[in-house]
Amino acid sequence: MNADIFETTIDIDESLVSESSGEIRNQIREYESGDRVDFDLHVTVPDGMTGTVMNAMADIPYGETRTYGELATALDTTPIAIGQACGRNPVPLVVPCHRVVGSDGSLKGYSAADGVATKRRLLDLEAEVCERSRQTRLPTR
Repeated sequence: MNADIFETTIDIDESLVSESSGEIRNQIREYESGDRVDFDLHVTVPDGMTGTVMNAMADIPYGETRTYGELATALDTTPIAIGQACGRNPVPLVVPCHRVVGSDGSLKGYSAADGVATKRRLLDLEAEVCERSRQTRLPTR
């Protein structure tokens, strides 16, 4: 299925998600508006390295990133293998491959939508939402 976000389209393999395409789209709209930080969708991950990496990506908290190298170390593989698995992620955004970055923080690629430009917008959105949340929790004097 195609899901719209930031005036672009991300292709999501809905056959791997238990919920309806309408529910997937609804949760993506909530994410885009900053009203959702976690997707409440049941995803069936593929076997093998892609599934292993998808599980690791799913554990990266909203508003944070991990490097390809950090994931590679945690999974006893190479950064290249992590990048390849990220590129095969059949449910981008839902399983946040956009949160995986280069060792210097650079955005090395994004297989969905408009590539790195969309990845940047997703990371910027998460940073803004986290900052707003932090601001509202600060004590006033």
